Amino acid sequence: MTISDAIDPYRIAIDDELLDDLHDRLRRSRFPEPLPADNWSTGVPSAYLRQLVDYWLNEFSWRKAEAELNDIPQYRTLIDGTPIHFLHVRSPEPDALPLVLTHGWPGSFVEFVELLGPLSDPRRFGGDPADAFHVVVPTLPGFGFSTPLGDEGWDTVRIARCWIELMNRLGYHKFGVQGGDIGASVSPAIGRAAPDRVVGVHVNGSIGMPVEEVSDEELSSMTDLERDRVNRVQAFMRDEFGYIAIQGTRPATIGASLVDSPVGLLAWIVEKFKAWTYPPEALPDEIIERDRLLTNVMLYWATASAGSAAYVGYAQNVWEPTPQSSGTPTGAVMFAHDVGIRQIAERGNNITMWTDVPDQGGHFAALEEPEILTGHIRDFFRTVRTG
Repeated sequence: MTISDAIDPYRIAIDDELLDDLHDRLRRSRFPEPLPADNWSTGVPSAYLRQLVDYWLNEFSWRKAEAELNDIPQYRTLIDGTPIHFLHVRSPEPDALPLVLTHGWPGSFVEFVELLGPLSDPRRFGGDPADAFHVVVPTLPGFGFSTPLGDEGWDTVRIARCWIELMNRLGYHKFGVQGGDIGASVSPAIGRAAPDRVVGVHVNGSIGMPVEEVSDEELSSMTDLERDRVNRVQAFMRDEFGYIAIQGTRPATIGASLVDSPVGLLAWIVEKFKAWTYPPEALPDEIIERDRLLTNVMLYWATASAGSAAYVGYAQNVWEPTPQSSGTPTGAVMFAHDVGIRQIAERGNNITMWTDVPDQGGHFAALEEPEILTGHIRDFFRTVRTG
């Protein structure tokens, strides 16, 4: 389709031929022999992967998922040469605050589906109408329907400028921002790029992640919870950094594999859902329903975007030095799997609200604990709303 800088309504319509091809590939899947330690320590166990593939082929209905997603108002517009797909759910409340929600990798806009109603129409969900938002959920450039990429250079700063331009086109001058994973980097960057327009920044997850060496003096000043987070980050950098190294240096190479093999794509993504959901001993589909997990995977498969998503997600410097604080009020919620530390986050952010949830939720907070996350978003933005 032709796309311009106008805002055009969008409906998802995956061709039957693509679905037929997917089912044929799933039927002809070639699985590796189980490794000697066929458990999560080496990746996705073979029996579990076969179980998910069987469900994807024989029980999952993309057409049902597609219809449910198309019940949400969707649009596309061209910004900086790249089509930008987004959800836009306007609140019935006249004083609603515009709010941008930004997902991460290996997620998608599907992460926020359960938040759309409670955030945009709290009255209908038993909440206070004063907490209402006009909700905008863009798809990151290079992900899903925000493809193909027009050019290179889509770091967090450029994505932040892109989201500001999107809000310009929607007619929103003052607004809030929220995000996790990549969204937890993009959202503060929007506050730094437009501090006169962003009333507040809310993040879950990685803000304040101790990626640099922590001194003994710093450790001694931390709580037991914070020291545990430092230890878990060190374990992550030692044992789980491989996917970042691959995606950040050779996104085209890994992309060639992921866009050609649905089983490979599923394994690549579901391993992260296992590693980053909570509690750690649970299977990912015990925490997030299978249809939702597969809908998220389908957005990568149907758009052949695994390579460009890898490029945008980690070919930029997501481990950037501490930025200058914008002064924008910033709230953070850290769930059980999260690793942010307030004193580190405060070096580049004006932290005005910080909440630790040490025994619930993981990295995919909007999917795992939508009600808790919604409550924290409401609580924070009550402190910055101006009517």
